[in-house]
Amino acid sequence: MGFPQVRNEISEQDSSSGGDADPLDDARLARRLADSAGRVLLQLRRDGPDLEPDALKATGDLRSQQHLAAELGRHRPADSVLSEEATDDATRLAADRVWIIDPLDGTREFSEIPREDWAVHVALWEAGELVAGAVARPAMGDTLATDEPPALRPRAEGPIRLAVSRTRPPAFVTALAERLDAELVPMGSAGVKATAVLDGTVDAYVHAGGQFEWDSAAPVAVARSAGLHTSRIDGSPLRYNQSDPRLPDLLICRPEYADHLLSVIEELTEGEVQ
Repeated sequence: MGFPQVRNEISEQDSSSGGDADPLDDARLARRLADSAGRVLLQLRRDGPDLEPDALKATGDLRSQQHLAAELGRHRPADSVLSEEATDDATRLAADRVWIIDPLDGTREFSEIPREDWAVHVALWEAGELVAGAVARPAMGDTLATDEPPALRPRAEGPIRLAVSRTRPPAFVTALAERLDAELVPMGSAGVKATAVLDGTVDAYVHAGGQFEWDSAAPVAVARSAGLHTSRIDGSPLRYNQSDPRLPDLLICRPEYADHLLSVIEELTEGEVQ
């Protein structure tokens, strides 16, 4: 499925000198950045189908990073950026505003044409909180973002369903599924797993296998805007723009399952310690 053509490249009329003077508000900018990076990646897939998978992954990471860096430099030149594909600049720790981006989440899936379960993550952290975010799912033809919070779709009948990595499902989540008598639904990108909760495809995304801030910032911002539960697996808050960007675990789920999932997770983790 092609990417919607109704959203054009970020136009000059939406841009000014950047910073607070920019008429394009942060939430709409997050969506447009994710949209436009998605188009860059779709074009690369069309132009380079004969590239070896490793080359397609590397080129996708690079081109999307270059695009997002250029657009953020044009629209928000005073803001800091934390990106998976750029050197971490410690000055962000003293900044009031930090864009947290993953230019291509799910590089393996991106390189496996025509797989659709890859994404672009764009989020804004300001004064301690995630205030805007967008998860583009270019090959699926949509973007979920905080400027227009998505509606949570009804779940299908049946057992609890948990999103899990299709290539390396953590043993913890497998054990959790056994305890819950849940169904594991394999898929790629962390952003796709998180937004699958909104789609009604799964009821929860539980991860305990190691991640970084850029893996979850945008998905968490979007999930929160739609009323989903988001936390660490011990129920504590997810914190961003930390000196160490590792954020190893998270829970994103339908709100009606949060207490039950946290209780069962606590039982499992206590059993591991004993």
